Amino acid sequence: MADRLPTLRFDAFELDQTNRQLRRDGVAVELGSRYFDALALLVGRAGELVSKDAFMREVWHGIPVTDEALTQCIRTLRRALDDDAASPRFIQTVPKHGYRFIAAASSPEAPPARDAEARAPVSLVAGTATLAGLAAGVFAGLVYGIIAGTGGGGQVLILAAMVGALGLLAGAGLGIGMAAAMTLRSGRDGWTVAGGALGGLCVGALGNLLGREGVGLLSGLVIGAVTGPFEGLILGTATGLAALAVFAGRGPRAVLGVALLSGAFAGGLIHVSGGTLLAGSLHALEQGLPGAQLSVGKVGRLLGQSGFTPTMRAVTAVAEAAVFVCAMAAALLALRRRHGRFDAA
Repeated sequence: MADRLPTLRFDAFELDQTNRQLRRDGVAVELGSRYFDALALLVGRAGELVSKDAFMREVWHGIPVTDEALTQCIRTLRRALDDDAASPRFIQTVPKHGYRFIAAASSPEAPPARDAEARAPVSLVAGTATLAGLAAGVFAGLVYGIIAGTGGGGQVLILAAMVGALGLLAGAGLGIGMAAAMTLRSGRDGWTVAGGALGGLCVGALGNLLGREGVGLLSGLVIGAVTGPFEGLILGTATGLAALAVFAGRGPRAVLGVALLSGAFAGGLIHVSGGTLLAGSLHALEQGLPGAQLSVGKVGRLLGQSGFTPTMRAVTAVAEAAVFVCAMAAALLALRRRHGRFDAA
């Protein structure tokens, strides 16, 4: 009986050399025999340069083939791994020399590799999401402060700080929700989306309390509807979908595509459901507090509208949601690139 070959594991993939099968999260990935041999060669020499001559010798066994055959082989492997040649996570091109497998690979039969260091990314999800929320909030605050503010540079900075604090709160809630779901479920699945949605719901309720009710208690004035639990729930769900694509090992383009689409859809859904995001909340603040030194109508006039029209309310909601979700996805992609796969703590 032939010796059993080790099964090599990297990111969400398993390369079962005995049964000659590549699996992603337990699901078989279709791969031709020659291409399987090429991948096994790369993964087996993870971190080392594999020359073109080595491929010809160990994959094609000396059969004369053109360089295009190897190029097509690598292209097929990248497609199977959802890798990107411009920003590789697995197969790196070494121009004029060959290729290198750059992801960490291990054998399940070896001592467990899922130690505290390998699990570190999950513990960092909440922190990364918090910082991404802060960055998105500061950016939005600066943009609206410059366009709609009437109180000078000081007001722009104050608005950026206030909106940044709200973004920080939102990012923390979503990050904690997703990290908790990953930990409790010991993996990456639809519960990650549920965790993001629940985190968004909670932080939206808190933000609404601090915003609408807080202003009312301090000033005695009533302002219109501001962002609340419903908006948080929808935005959290969209963020969870984008995060799930990151955690599942999808490529950067696929992740950002999911983030853009889910964020834009979330913003549109919030608008048609009568909800509001940042621009709408600032407009409500402007209407309820005459001394707020805001003119949100300038945002609409900048784009050819007569003011903060329903059209502008829809456009800003879609844009804000898309930017926020993309910022969260980009931050999690950077975390994954630095630390590798996400495992439950």
